[in-house]
This record gives sequence, structure tokens and C-alpha cells, in this order.
Amino acid sequence: MKCIERLVMKQNKSNLPRSLDPFQFAYRAKRSTEDAISTADHPALTHLDTNNSYVRMLFINFSSAFNTIIPQQLVCKLTNLGLSPFLCNWLLDFLTARPQSVQVGNNTSGTITLSTGPPPRMCAQPPALYPADP
Repeated sequence: MKCIERLVMKQNKSNLPRSLDPFQFAYRAKRSTEDAISTADHPALTHLDTNNSYVRMLFINFSSAFNTIIPQQLVCKLTNLGLSPFLCNWLLDFLTARPQSVQVGNNTSGTITLSTGPPPRMCAQPPALYPADP
């Protein structure tokens, strides 16, 4: 599955508009946590050069935020960004009603159906799937 994920990701990236929010640092090429912090710190430090000024900042780590995506909302956003309806329908099908079970040694659990979050071990696709809200 990883091979097809990479092909779809390549297609996604080529179709996403260049107008994505410049302040979206997560899952973007040549952008990092350090860039996000620097972008927030610079105006704050500049403001602090003024006498009798202060700055309040809050940094939150949403490390598990992408484990609970709602596929229908994601596909709606990607459609609004101009991705092909065919590709969006494929992604919706890929992300919904996935059977999952756990195997430990010779024991396998019962199967449940998942309809939120990316498939387990889905490493290639998520970075291209999460546009920041405007």
C-alpha cells in the first residue's frame, strides 16, 4: 500500500494551490518547528523593545491531532482547494470503513470498522492531506 500512497501523495502535492496559508508549518517541505517558533518570536521580541511592554504567548503541541480526522470534512476541504473529484472520492473511500484487527503471536482480536483517523502505519499520505484552515 505504501507505493500507491506515495503516488497519490505526489498527485495531491501537484494539485494543491500555492496559496496555502504561509503560516502552516506542519507537514510542509522546508518548514520546521523552529520556523514556526521564529515566526512567532520575532514580532514578540520586537514589541518587547518598547518600554513598559509585555507579550503573552501560548504554544500547544497537537501531536495527536491528526489521529482523529473526519474523512468527509477533509475531503470537502480538499475539494474546495481544487483537488480532482476523482482523487477526493478515492481518498474518502480509502479513509472510511476500514476493517482493523490486532494480532499478538498466534492470537488475533475480533475485527472492528474504523471511520476516523488515517489507516494504521499510513506514513506517506498524511502530510499532504492536512491543509490548515484559513
